[in-house]
This record gives sequence, C-alpha cells and structure tokens, in this order.
Amino acid sequence: MKNIFKKMNEKVDFRFYANKDQKLEKTLTVKDFLALGLGTILSTSIFTLPGVVAANYTGPAVVISFLLAAVVAGLVAMNYAEMASVLPFAGSAYSWISVLFGKFWGWVVGWALLAEYLIAVAFVAAGLSANVKGLISPLGWKLPNAIAYPLGTNGGVFDLIAVLVVALVTFILLRGDSQTTKVANVLVVLKLLAIVTFVVVGATAIKAQNYIPFFPKPHMNADGTMFGGWQGIYAGISTIFLSYIGFDSIAANSAEAKNPQKTMPRGIIGSLIIGTMFFVAVSLVLVGMFKYSMYAGNAEPVGWALRQEGHVIIASVVQAVAVVGMLVALIGMMMAGSRLIYSFGRDKMLPKSLGKLNKKNIPANALWIITAVGIVMGAIFPFTFLAQLISAGTLIAFMAVSLAMYPLRKREGKTLPTAAYRQPFFPILPILGFLGSLAVFMGLDIQAKIYSVIWFLIGVIIYFAYGYRNADSELPGESDEEIEENL
Repeated sequence: MKNIFKKMNEKVDFRFYANKDQKLEKTLTVKDFLALGLGTILSTSIFTLPGVVAANYTGPAVVISFLLAAVVAGLVAMNYAEMASVLPFAGSAYSWISVLFGKFWGWVVGWALLAEYLIAVAFVAAGLSANVKGLISPLGWKLPNAIAYPLGTNGGVFDLIAVLVVALVTFILLRGDSQTTKVANVLVVLKLLAIVTFVVVGATAIKAQNYIPFFPKPHMNADGTMFGGWQGIYAGISTIFLSYIGFDSIAANSAEAKNPQKTMPRGIIGSLIIGTMFFVAVSLVLVGMFKYSMYAGNAEPVGWALRQEGHVIIASVVQAVAVVGMLVALIGMMMAGSRLIYSFGRDKMLPKSLGKLNKKNIPANALWIITAVGIVMGAIFPFTFLAQLISAGTLIAFMAVSLAMYPLRKREGKTLPTAAYRQPFFPILPILGFLGSLAVFMGLDIQAKIYSVIWFLIGVIIYFAYGYRNADSELPGESDEEIEENL
C-alpha cells in the first residue's frame, strides 16, 4: 500500500514535458491567444446569459454578478499566467499538477478538464445549431425534426447542424496552427464588431426606469431558486461563471507559443479583461432597453431586443455574425481538448497512439477523438443536459492550480525555471482564488455535483486499470526527498 501511494504522489520531472513538446510548432503569438481567448469567452454566453440571468436571478444587478465572477476568474487567471510562464506545456493544469503534486493528482485534474472540453464542444455546437435554426426559420427553411433536434427532443434523433459544425472545425484544425489562427482572428474581429454594433445601437434605446430597482426585493422562484438581493446575485455568479472559462483553453496550447514567458500572461489576462468589459457593456444595455422580466425564457435576448426597437436588419446581421463567431469558441475548445488528450497519450495515461503527431506536427489522433465524442454528444444529448458539467470540471482545475502556486514559488529558480511573470500579493491571492472557486462550485446545482463525482470515479478506475501501470515506464519521476535535496 505504501508503494502505491508513493507511486501516485511521484512528481513528473518537468524536463520530460519540455523535451516531448519540442516537436509542437511554436507559432502562436499574443494576438493569436487573445483571439482564441476572446473567441472562447465571448461565445454563446454573451448573447444569451445577460438576459437569462437578469430575468431568473438578479434583475439589473446582473452586472454585479458578471463583475464578481470576473474577480474570481481574474484571481485564478493570474495563477494560470505564472504557471504557463514557468511550465509552458501541453495539457496546462494536468501537466502542472503532475509536476507539482504528483502523477495521480495531475490525472484527476486533467480528467476534470477533459469533461469541460468535451462538453463545451458539444454545448457550443448545440447552441450554434439552435441559433442557425432561428436564423433560417424566417426564410421558410426548416429541417425535418428527426435531424434538427437531439434524441428525445421534439421528435429528434440527432442534430445534423451540430454534426456538420464540429466536422467543419476539425477540417480547419487539421490545416495547421498558422491557418487555424488566421481563421480565428478574422472571426473574432467580426464577432467583436457585432457586439459593438449591438451596444451602440441598443444604447440609444436605454430607459433609466428599467434600472430601478437595481437590487429587486428577494423572493423564491417557482423552481426553488432565489431571485433578487445578494442570494440572487450569488446564483447568477454560478450560472455566469462558465462564460469566463475560456482563458484556461489558452493555457492548454502554451507549448505552441512563441516566447511563452511573455506571450502566455498577456494572452490569458488580456483576454479576460477585454471579455469582462464586453460582458458588462452588453448587460447594461440589455437590461436598460427593456425591463428584465421581459427576457424570461428568451433564448436570444440580444436579437429580440433589437427587433422590438425596430432594428430588424441590424438584429439579423448581428445574429448572423454571432453565429459565425461561435466557430472560434469551437476552435479554441477543440484545440485545447485535443492537446489535453495528446498529453495523456504522451504520458501513456491513455494509449500512446493518442500522443503522436502527424506530418504537420498536429496531434491528429487526439483531435479525431474529441471530434467523435463532440459529434455524438452534441448530436444526441439535449442542450440543458450538456450545461450541467461544463463549469464543475473547470472549477476543480482552478482550485488545484491555485493551491499549486505554493510549491511552484518554492521551486522557481531552483528546481524549476524562473517566471517572467509573477503574481502580485503572494501568498494572499492564490488562496483567495481557491476560496472564490470553491464558493462558485458550491453554488452549482446538485446535478452538476453528482455528475462530477460520477465522472471522477470513472477517472479513478481508468487510472488504476491503465495509467497506473503504463505511465510509470514513460514518465520520469522525482520524489519529495530528491526535490528537497535540490532546493
């Protein structure tokens, strides 16, 4: 038993990852990471969640929920920035925790992140499909229900549009990082123009009385959740938080960054700050245009608000560009997910074939896995089901990375490289990032927690059935005693 625990806690020598990831092309710049981060952060959420959360939980105070969620995400983003600066490896938190806490704990965090990426791919594909159907329906175009909806929804069998969208993004990714980022950069610019257009046009229709009362009186919703007051704001934070998880997908691609010591902190923190500004602007305009209660049950509040004000053409253009822009979120999540699966194969936690690169130095086998799973989940499982796990896996990784800052600082410049970016106010901010992530996790609904426990148990079974026996021969380890001797 003692040997089992020793093996589980054995830390990976960071030089192994540095050598293995050398084959990945170093082509991504700050601009590319900002595009991927903003494309993922400003995905389906910015066009739906401000209205939904205002109507269900907060009223006009939805802005406070977005700002507080951004504070928690910002605390964690600073941890990610320093981690990625010191350890710019594929797999992000999985690789970092394997180096700082041990192989088993790295696997647990990586397995949690895999849930996020797999579900996020399906989630965005399903959301994009819903928006495409909304755009083409006024034209009289309609797919048969059997291929328009997921299994069990409106007589559906599978969602054809979700399948085609995931396949399209896979085709883009197989063309290589440089081609992929060119596409992503163009799409992000279009998406930002669509958001700015809504803010500018919508601002002309703001009515001050719609902000009053800013903090509605608290009461219980029919489903047992709280509306209004600080409890409503807290419920809003837990719902909104999935909007900010995009920056961790940047870190998963850090092995492909040019000058990662500077590129990664700027890309991670920059995308979060810019993304927060856009969320706040859209929220303020949306609740200012119409009373928050009018957005209840509205899946496309931005387009609806513009149409109600007579801007029918602008609404259609904004929605069309937004739909195209959602492809960037898929690109970001599928890149991150394939790099994570690649790192599992690299370490022999899963079959080694998943860690192989093709002639373009792309982890094609890993990409095909996430494509297949994304297509199946996005085509068959309902949109609401997919939303349950999307934040849980990320928050587990956020808590682990926050705690890992302490052994990282102890080893920086000694047994690990020196960071080009160092988080301020250490050691206070990392523990605040951990506590903030824990608070958001506790605010998730019971189903999300149950699903995350089930997913965790499956991961533990896979670890002991495969990774425990196979990874040891591939991963050079360091004991705590060896590390202490070198400090």
